[in-house]
Amino acid sequence: MQSAEVAVLIDHTLLKPEATTEQVQALVDEAAKLGTFSVCVSPNQLPIQVPAGLKVATVCGFPSGAHAAAIKAAEAADSVAKGADEVDMVINLQLAKEGRWHALQGEIQAVKEAVGDHVLKVIIESAALTDDEIVMACEAAAAAGADFVKTSTGFHPAGGASVHAVELMRKTVGPDMGVKASGGIRDAQTAQAMIEAGANRLGLSSSAAVLAGFDALEK
Repeated sequence: MQSAEVAVLIDHTLLKPEATTEQVQALVDEAAKLGTFSVCVSPNQLPIQVPAGLKVATVCGFPSGAHAAAIKAAEAADSVAKGADEVDMVINLQLAKEGRWHALQGEIQAVKEAVGDHVLKVIIESAALTDDEIVMACEAAAAAGADFVKTSTGFHPAGGASVHAVELMRKTVGPDMGVKASGGIRDAQTAQAMIEAGANRLGLSSSAAVLAGFDALEK
């Protein structure tokens, strides 16, 4: 793939809790230069000004997901009111580990109702789940009306995205729902593998390095 084709799949991300307004502005400037799809920032940074064509994404219930559904819904609604185009919510992993899939679907649906027509991505923290749990979590997200399932926060000790998880998620949700690979993708080869596995969005903090790698592969 050419770097420009990859750039439009990227949520250029800065989610360090100590990130400053100046660093967020640098992220926006770099995203505009690279041609990424969006910037993804913490909700405390909203609202932010971005050039035309660059989307704003944020997170919800981040990074643990161990929040009440009503709190997540309120946080998501506040983010949308402050200009977020997309919201990446972290699921309640307790519900997944206990097999409480109806409750998990209800949580996701509450957040989807809060964001309305805006895009909702559901972070399932795939490295912390079994294959069966990945499948069921993806099915719950799809049934709740989410737009994407996403591998990881990038903050969980179990790890980030894997090719296996992305393949399983894509197989589960089919061709019409988004799959976002995020967490530990720092070079072009890994990004390419995630895309080939079925990811149609990438969460990257190392976007410039990854895209430079694609440029190098073209030569």
